[in-house]
Amino acid sequence: MRPIRIATRKSQLALWQADYVKTRLLEVFPDRDITLVKMSTEGDRILDSPLAKIGGKGLFIKELEQGLLDGRCDLAVHSTKDMPAQLPDDLHISAICQREDPRDAFVSVHHRHLSELPKGACVGTSSLRRQCQIRARFPHLRIEDLRGNVNTRLKKLEEGNYDAIILAAAGLIRLGLDRHITEFIETDACLPAVGQGAVCIESRRDDEEINELVRALHHTDTADCVLAERAMNERLEGGCQVPIGGHATIKGSEVFLRGLVGLPDGSRIIRGEISGLASNPATIGINLANDLLEKGAKAILDSVTNSG
Repeated sequence: MRPIRIATRKSQLALWQADYVKTRLLEVFPDRDITLVKMSTEGDRILDSPLAKIGGKGLFIKELEQGLLDGRCDLAVHSTKDMPAQLPDDLHISAICQREDPRDAFVSVHHRHLSELPKGACVGTSSLRRQCQIRARFPHLRIEDLRGNVNTRLKKLEEGNYDAIILAAAGLIRLGLDRHITEFIETDACLPAVGQGAVCIESRRDDEEINELVRALHHTDTADCVLAERAMNERLEGGCQVPIGGHATIKGSEVFLRGLVGLPDGSRIIRGEISGLASNPATIGINLANDLLEKGAKAILDSVTNSG
């Protein structure tokens, strides 16, 4: 049997995700030889600029995808929220694992709730999506960019550089750092990123053996939700300069999807929601995107694109 090489970033969270996939595969295929191939990405190396200004979250996956394309590895493990709408023609998402908590987490040393932060308090986050929604709800707060891995961000908070920071709850939970979570921010208050909380596996389309192996890790309900979210995002074609949120849940045989598009300063946010049969999640996402565009999202997307 051929060995299986898993491409991963070197951050603590990325390694947790890759090791999770390795462990799950070994539970099903205990005789396989599975190793991690650790890579540095451009997104990991450039830490002094906001992601939106240097190319977006796709910077975290390009080197891993190149490893797949040139045969140095057989599959890559990603945070689904880091995946761009368009992938290289020869690659695809071959499995989506069961989702962890998709909510954002409020983390603060001295304050218990986001709503209790005083005027002028500094909140750290690099996400335009979070910045947009927080500014809309709490215009009295000061938002500052925050880059680095989870532990680096927590250290910056503890050193007093910020009054609070916003992180994905899933990352803190997976690293055993959920004790730092002061408050889970409900999705009604801050809509998550598309794919947030879900780990996905990327592989070559023509690698039938790997594609068959990773099906053992595929979680259908999570996949239906994520596919609806990603279809919405792809139809919007917003890029990394526009705050876009999307979150789907399964209710019986239906997918319920909410989405938003906003201006980075939070002055205008277009929201929408839709439901449909889980058997066709992509259509649900496209239909919601079309609704958002008709409501005014197109004007927002055009204005941000033109200003760039």
